[in-house]
Amino acid sequence: MGQHSPQRQSNDFLSEFPQDENICYLNHAAVSPWPKRTQLAVSKFAEENVLFGATHYLEWLKVDKALRERLARLINANSYRDIALSKSTSEALSIIAYGLTWEEGDEIIITNQEFPSNRIVWESLADKGVSVKVANIDSTDPVDAIAAEISSQTKLISVSSVQYASGLKLDITKLGTLCSDNNILFCVDAIQSLGAIPFDLAENNADFVVADGHKWMMGPEGLALFYVKPKIRDSLTLNQFGWHMVANRGDYTREEWDLAPDATRFECGSPNTLGIHALNASLSLIDELGIEFIQNKLNENINYLVTLLKSVPKIKILSSSLEENMAGIITFEISGISSDKLYQYLMSNGVICANRGGGVRFSPHFYTPKSVMDRAIELVKHYQ
Repeated sequence: MGQHSPQRQSNDFLSEFPQDENICYLNHAAVSPWPKRTQLAVSKFAEENVLFGATHYLEWLKVDKALRERLARLINANSYRDIALSKSTSEALSIIAYGLTWEEGDEIIITNQEFPSNRIVWESLADKGVSVKVANIDSTDPVDAIAAEISSQTKLISVSSVQYASGLKLDITKLGTLCSDNNILFCVDAIQSLGAIPFDLAENNADFVVADGHKWMMGPEGLALFYVKPKIRDSLTLNQFGWHMVANRGDYTREEWDLAPDATRFECGSPNTLGIHALNASLSLIDELGIEFIQNKLNENINYLVTLLKSVPKIKILSSSLEENMAGIITFEISGISSDKLYQYLMSNGVICANRGGGVRFSPHFYTPKSVMDRAIELVKHYQ
C-alpha cells in the first residue's frame, strides 16, 4: 500500500481555508484550523443526528472504515485492520506502556526534547523497576546520541518523529534500523509529522505509531491513530475492556468472548463517530493532494519563512538549518528581547503562534499564504 502521488497541482485547495483576514495563523504544531470540507462534514453529521438519530448507523460504519483506510495509507500499513482509533496520543502511549511486560532493570531511551506525553508515561513505570535514559540531541547527531545510550537492558526506544519545540526532524528510518539490529522495540510519536511529511512503515520499521489528528492532519482533538505491528499485537496485555474490543462485537447475548483479532481490540467502548466524520473529511484533502505535494508546498513555505526571519536584525533561529532536519516548525529568538513578551505582542496583534523551546515558534502549513508570513514578520520587526 504505497504513498499517494499528487493528484491536484493548482491552488484551488486554498478555498478550503477561508480564515479570518485579521489573523496570521502560524500554529499548526499546536492545533490546526480545519479545512472547509471538515466543517461541512460535521454540520451534515449534526443535522443527520437531529433529524434521524442513529438511523443510518451502518453508513457511519462505512465512514469509520474509510478513515482507517486513509490512516493506513498515510503510514503505509498493510491493512486498515491494523489501525486502532484512540482518544489521544497520550492514551495510545499509555496502552503501550502498560501493555508491555517489563522486568526489573529494563531501560527505555527517549530524547531530551520530547513533549511531556512521551516522557511522563515512561517515567511512570519506575515502580516496575524500569528506568528512562535521556539522550541529549541538542548538539550532536540524534541517532548517534541515542545509540550511545543503548545497553543490554534497553527494551524500547520512543521518540517523536519531529520535536515539538525545536522542530528537529529525526531520521526515523535510521533509528528503525538501529532498533531492529539491537532487538529493541521502536515507538514513534508522529503527531508533528503525519499530514505534513511522508511516513513509511516499510522504511522505518516502527513497532508502534501514535498521532492525534488535530495538528498537521487538520482534524479535531480527541481522535488519534494507534498502530501496533501485527506480529507483536498479541504480546500487549490489555487493561481496558468493553463491548467494542471483542471478536463477536454486536452479539450481545454471547457469554464467552475472545479479543478482536485486529487493532480494534485496543478500543474498549463506543467510537467517537463525530470525530471520525471530521478527521475522515480532513484526510480526504490530503488524499486528493498527495502527501508529497503537501510536503513540497510546506518546504517552500518554511524556506520562505526562514529567509524572512533572517532579514530581522539580531535574529537567532533556534531550529536546525539543515534541510534534512527541517519539517514544519521554526523557532527563533531576538537578542535582547524577551521571547515571552514578543509572543504576547504577536498574539495580541493576531499572529497565532506559540512560546516554545526558549523562543517563539512559527508553524505554517502547506496552504499558508506568503502574505500571512509577510505580515507576521513585519510585526516582529515592528516590535524592536
